[in-house]
Amino acid sequence: MSPTTPRPALPGRPCSAAAALQVVGEKWALLAMREILYGNHRFDAIARNTGAPRDRLTARLRALEEAGVIERRAYSERPPRYEYHPTAAGRDLAEVLRALVRWGDTWILDEPPVAFHHHDHPFDPVETCRTCGETVGEGSLSLSLNTPGWDHSGPVG
Repeated sequence: MSPTTPRPALPGRPCSAAAALQVVGEKWALLAMREILYGNHRFDAIARNTGAPRDRLTARLRALEEAGVIERRAYSERPPRYEYHPTAAGRDLAEVLRALVRWGDTWILDEPPVAFHHHDHPFDPVETCRTCGETVGEGSLSLSLNTPGWDHSGPVG
């Protein structure tokens, strides 16, 4: 499904997060993306490193491909074998996965199992506004609703 393909309506508040979770919200989908973004492109490596049941992983990879998050590339004709590579949409998930890693490092695990580096130093990202360059801090964002019939507390009327 491409970004221009209409998505089925979801119950509850119209929300981009809910729509995104329809595509990548299942554990094996995100863990497969982690492996692909780490450079593990072959099915056996993805299966080994995620611990996913092979049938579930196959289904998740197909769904990610149909959603335009990954693409399959043949690396063997006999037998037919494929590698999985991120599309632009898949590469954009790297930031989401890094945020989950940071959250897990801070709130779930005592000792982080991986560390990201930027050149010669630990990677310590901050969220900044592309327009003004300011660091986004708690309380500096406001919300405007673009969906008719909804306000901050829920459906109107």
